Amino acid sequence: MAKTGAVFGTVLALTWLVLGFWPFVFVAAAMAVGAIVGRIMDGKLSVSNLVDAFRGKRSSS
Repeated sequence: MAKTGAVFGTVLALTWLVLGFWPFVFVAAAMAVGAIVGRIMDGKLSVSNLVDAFRGKRSSS
């Protein structure tokens, strides 16, 4: 996980330095969406739990 975090950090830093702030925000948002979709596809994240979290509901598990 440390290597993956370092790669993401490097990509974001280079994006900010080369392209500016708004492309940096876009790349960061795209990475976040990609990570969420990847976890859903792997079965490590439930869509219903994710929706409940955004609605402010807490689960007992």
